[in-house]
Amino acid sequence: MTRGSIVIGKNWLRLLAFLMTFVFVAAACGSDDSDADSEGDDTEESDEESSDEESSGDGDTSVELTQEGGTLAAVQDRGTLNCGGNDTLPGFGVVDESGEFAGFDVDFCRVVAAAVLGDANAVEFTPLTAEARFTALQSGEVDILIRNTTWTATRDGQEGANFLFTTFFDGQGMMVPASTGFTSLEDLADANICVLSGTTTELNLTAVLGARGISFNPVVFEDNTALRPAYEEGQCEAWTSDASQLAAFKSSIEGEGGEDQVIFEEIFSKEPLGPVVADGDTEWAQAVNWAIMSTVQAWEFGLDSSNIGDYSGDDPNILNFLGQDGFDPGIGLAPDFAANVIGQVGNYEEIYNANIVPIDDSLALTEGSPNNLWTEGGLMYVPPYR
Repeated sequence: MTRGSIVIGKNWLRLLAFLMTFVFVAAACGSDDSDADSEGDDTEESDEESSDEESSGDGDTSVELTQEGGTLAAVQDRGTLNCGGNDTLPGFGVVDESGEFAGFDVDFCRVVAAAVLGDANAVEFTPLTAEARFTALQSGEVDILIRNTTWTATRDGQEGANFLFTTFFDGQGMMVPASTGFTSLEDLADANICVLSGTTTELNLTAVLGARGISFNPVVFEDNTALRPAYEEGQCEAWTSDASQLAAFKSSIEGEGGEDQVIFEEIFSKEPLGPVVADGDTEWAQAVNWAIMSTVQAWEFGLDSSNIGDYSGDDPNILNFLGQDGFDPGIGLAPDFAANVIGQVGNYEEIYNANIVPIDDSLALTEGSPNNLWTEGGLMYVPPYR
């Protein structure tokens, strides 16, 4: 052995001695801390019970720990879902003659409540303007936003928002009084165009007409309650919004004896609409997403509110879907959550036909409609439930 080897050996010995000393000191400190902590416990038995619960094989405690402080646990503890929506959009969110919230988006709030709480009526609705909706979500005023809200890159990245399964595929259109004779965007040069503030509609209007060199005057409103009368009084020559919204208001205006309306054939944007939750809570997002998607899967299975309680077949996929034979995917919901959703609210087709089709027959779920099942040429396609 060389002298250099001896020196290195001594250095290793010194290092080893130092590390051993550090370990003993740390262990002593840890023992002191543990003793100090145990003084705050009522009994030694409570420590043993806690340890037994944490090590139990049933997994219940593990779920409770992951839910602690999360939205799912908060909603379940509260016993109600706070859902932000619309109260001025026919077909999607309105307050009916009896003072109750009704519409396509409203029903999907109830879908989430049925899945999470087992009660579709355990919902508190908060009407929100387009400009206030993301603030309400970020602040925790609402647990979820289901308010004809378009999924875009900037909203996904800048609004602290997590966009989930698209419930309605829409696109922006333009409506004018039939008396104008207008049939295309090019006819709107220098026209006053009614539009809601804080919406993708407002941005699209500027982008599309600007790209075509069509000058126009935007007349901006905070909500449809103010916009509609202004349009009917002639303050605007045109009204731009999602095509489904225009169809709803066209039907309402004409049905109440107003002037005939024309919606241009051209659709000039993509508007995927669906539920939104706050960023940073994966468990809540998963629970909401699968609740929403269960309505589509039930539709594909041929299950609806009239027959879901009577299924007696042996299809393993359907049995999984219904939470039978002990199947539990571990998404924080009761194994039979889908049965609660469909039994209390209905499948996607039922919800759509009850709320959207009455707006206008042109929105019916025909073959090739984007909101139809993927097996019928549509875009409604969900992951397998297994």
